[in-house]
This record gives sequence, C-alpha cells and structure tokens, in this order.
Amino acid sequence: MRVLSVGDDALLVEVSSGEEARALHTELLRRRAEGTLSVREIVPAARTVLLDGLTDPSRLATELTTSEVPPAPPHARETVQLPVRYDGPDLADVAAHWGVSPEEVARIHADTEFSVAFCGFAPGFGYLTGLPQRYDVPRRATPRTSVPAGAVALAGPYTGVYPRSSPGGWQLIGSTDTVLWDHTRVPAALLSPGTRVRFVPVGSS
Repeated sequence: MRVLSVGDDALLVEVSSGEEARALHTELLRRRAEGTLSVREIVPAARTVLLDGLTDPSRLATELTTSEVPPAPPHARETVQLPVRYDGPDLADVAAHWGVSPEEVARIHADTEFSVAFCGFAPGFGYLTGLPQRYDVPRRATPRTSVPAGAVALAGPYTGVYPRSSPGGWQLIGSTDTVLWDHTRVPAALLSPGTRVRFVPVGSS
C-alpha cells in the first residue's frame, strides 16, 4: 500500500489489485458509517482509492500504512438486470479474438455475473468485472468519434455501458435501452461500486 498526499485535505491510496481496492473502499465506507472516519468523498478506481475532505490526512495516512484491511465481504446487493441486444459492430472482431462464434460471445457474456468495480469516465459509467482474464480484449486502434448511449462495450478486463453519446475506443458488442444516468432519479446513477449486474439477451433490432 502506498499513500500519497493530494492537496491539503486529501489522500490517494495505491494498492496492488482491484480486489484490494474494493476491500479498502468497503472498509473506509464502514468506518465512515460508524463515525470513526471523517471524510467528504471516497472514490474507488482500478487500483486506488481517493479520500477527499479529510480532517487529519497525515494521521490517517500513518494508520493505513500500519494496519491490515480485511477482505471485502461477498456482494450482497440486489442484482441489476440490463436487457441487451448483442448487435454491436465489433461483435465479430471480439468473437475472432476469443476464437468463438458471435453467438458464443453473447452466451458467455450473458452467463457472467458482473460487479461494478468503480465508476468514472462519464456520469453513470461503471467499470464492470467478472469475465475471466482469457476474455480480455484490446481497445480499438482507432477510437470512434461518437459512441451511442446504451452501447455495451468491452476493453481490457472490463465491460461498460455508455450512459450518453461520447467518443470512445471500446469494442462494441451490444446495446441496451436502459437509462444509466438520470438526474431526476435518486440516486441518479443506476450503477455504483459493488452493484451486481447481469445482461439479459433480448431480440436484435
């Protein structure tokens, strides 16, 4: 674990894996809920956790580097189901990379239970883990200038759903009509760290 100061009242904690980042995020949320940690924001990423708005960052930095973080408990949240049409323009390329048919890509993806490791890139965008490492795929050599909202995509070890139209270099394998970010909803984001996700195939358009 490496703890870096960020400004006057924030820390960036670097760990060696996504699972360690999830465990640390879970533990920090627990401490804040029980009142033993005063912090404004706790933001997980792939292998880091940012703590912003700390009252005593130097004390916490010392404590984190000298204490053990318990493993994160199994995800207990309700599973979010996202209907998906496996009709993406990169589906055939992903199938070739995996060495299977496009239909098998859809089956493998839909049979996987995902969890949101962290959020970022755009409001409502979750980085979902769950596929075995052998299904990692590279980003496109040439990113698209516009990816439509609802595009279901793969990059590296992650699955993601674009909450709005934006540029992007992920491999597009499908699409969903589910709204990922709605500012009139509480909370606005459908997905948050720890949320379990299943993709449910529906008819192609």
